[in-house]
Amino acid sequence: MILKELLEVLNKSNVLGGLERQVKDITYDSREVRKDSLFVAIPGFKTDGRKYIADAIRNGASVIVTEGTIEAPENNITVISVPDARNALALLSAQFYGYPSRRLRMIGITGTNGKTTTSYLIKSIIENAGKRCGLLGTISYIIGDETIQAPHTTPESADLQKYLHRIIGSGAEYAVMEVSSHALELNRVADCEFDIAVFTNLTQDHLDFHKTMEDYFKAKLKLFTSLNNERGKMVKKVGIINIDDPYSKRILDAMKVKAVTYGFSRDADIRPDEIRIDINGIAFKAVTAKGIFPVESKLTGKYNITNILSTIGVGQSLGFDNSIIADGIRAVENISGRFEKIEEGQDFAVVVDYAHTEDALKRLLEAVKEFAKERIITVFGCGGDRDKGKRPKMGETAGKASNIVIITSDNPRSEDPMEIIKAIEEGIKNSGLRIANCELEKIRNPKSEIRNCYLIMPDRREAIYKAIGLAKKDDIVVIAGKGHEDYQIIGDKKIHFDDREIAREAIKTVGSRK
Repeated sequence: MILKELLEVLNKSNVLGGLERQVKDITYDSREVRKDSLFVAIPGFKTDGRKYIADAIRNGASVIVTEGTIEAPENNITVISVPDARNALALLSAQFYGYPSRRLRMIGITGTNGKTTTSYLIKSIIENAGKRCGLLGTISYIIGDETIQAPHTTPESADLQKYLHRIIGSGAEYAVMEVSSHALELNRVADCEFDIAVFTNLTQDHLDFHKTMEDYFKAKLKLFTSLNNERGKMVKKVGIINIDDPYSKRILDAMKVKAVTYGFSRDADIRPDEIRIDINGIAFKAVTAKGIFPVESKLTGKYNITNILSTIGVGQSLGFDNSIIADGIRAVENISGRFEKIEEGQDFAVVVDYAHTEDALKRLLEAVKEFAKERIITVFGCGGDRDKGKRPKMGETAGKASNIVIITSDNPRSEDPMEIIKAIEEGIKNSGLRIANCELEKIRNPKSEIRNCYLIMPDRREAIYKAIGLAKKDDIVVIAGKGHEDYQIIGDKKIHFDDREIAREAIKTVGSRK
C-alpha cells in the first residue's frame, strides 16, 4: 500500500519525508521488521519502543511512527509523529489489511470469567450450522486448520488485523474473540467492528492495571458502546448480557442496540429450567422467546449453565435453529484447563482449572461441592506482579469451601513467592482452617483422616504431589490457577510446567488406585 493512502486514517500527524513509498508490512516489534516495513514505536510499560527505532531501520524499515518530537529523516526514512502510537497502530493496521472485521460476522466476549468456555461453545454452534469460524482467545488462535499458542487473550492490534485477514483467507465467515479489558483500554480493538458482544460477569481482577473496579468496568463497557456506532454492515448489532450480574443494568442503559438478557433470573430472556448437574455434565431446558428446548453438555457446574445460556443468545441472534444450537453445545466435550478431569485409574477425582480470581475460584469450588462425596483438597497460589488485593480474598474463599488447602506458587514472576503466600494465608486464617503438619498428625494417629487444615508448600510440584498423596477414595483434588498453561514464570525465567502432567505423574507415583 502507498504510504499516502495509509495515512488517510490519521487525523493528527506530523510527517517528515516522502509519502509515495510502498509499505509492505506493519509491525511494532523491531525483530519482525523486513524491507519496506512501517515500524510503530510504542511507549510500553516495561520498555520503550523508541529505543528500537535504530534496530528497525537496520532491519529494513522505511517508515517510523512515533510519539513526541521528530528529527529530520536520514537514509531516505519517513518519520511520522502522532499523539498516541498505540491508537495509530490500530488505525493503520485496520486500513492496511482492508478492514477485515467489516467482512466477518464478529462476536466479541468480555467479562472476568467464562470468556474462553463461551468462545469455544459459540465456535462449535457456528460450525455445527455448517459455517467456518476463526477463534482468537486465551488458549490459542484458531485459523482454519492452524492453531497458534496465544501470548495474549486479545492480540496486539497489528497482529489482530493480520489474524482477521487470515481468517477470511481460510474461508471463514465468522470470528469469535475474547476481548480483554487490557485490549479495550489499550486500543487493540480500535477500528474492529463487532456485530454481537457478550458480557459474562465482572468481579475483581487486573486492579494492578486498572486501579479501581470502576475503571475496570469502564474498560469493559467500551465493547458495548462500540455497538452503537453503525458503520454500514447489513446486520443488526446485539448485546448479550448476563442479567444476574450487578453491572448488567449499566451496560443495558449504555447500549442503543438490541439487548438479549440471560441468566437464572425469571426476568431473563433466556433462562434454564429443570436443571440436573453431576460431575459428568449438566442438562436443563432452555426457556427462550424462540422456544423451549433441551440442552445437554459434558461441561459441568452451575457457572457453565450461565456460559451456555449466553451462547444460546448468540446462536439465536445469528439466526440458527434451536436444534443446531443444542447439537453445537453437546459437541463440546471439554475445554483445555477448564474443569479438566485427570483420569489415570485412581479412586478419587482430580480437576485442573484456570480459576485465578476470587469469583472464579468460588464458582469452581461451589460446583465441586455439589457432587463431592468426601473431602475437597484444593491446591492454588496467586500470580506475582498482579492484583495483590485478591490474594487474601482467594485464600478465604478456598478455606471456606475446602477441607484441606495447600497454598503454593503460581507464576511468582519478580515477587518473592513467600510474600505472595503470606498474603493468601491472611485470608485463609479467616476461613476457620488451621495450619497443620499432616505428617505429624498421621504419626500420632495413623487411622486419622486429615481435614480442616491448610499447608504451605511453595514448590508447586511438591504441593500437587502432596494433595494427591493425601487423597483417599471419593475425595476431589482441585488444582487451580494455571489450567491450560504449560509454563511457570519464576523471576525472569519461563520454565515448562503443566499441572496436568504433574498430576498424572503424581497419581501414578503416590495416588491410590482402583
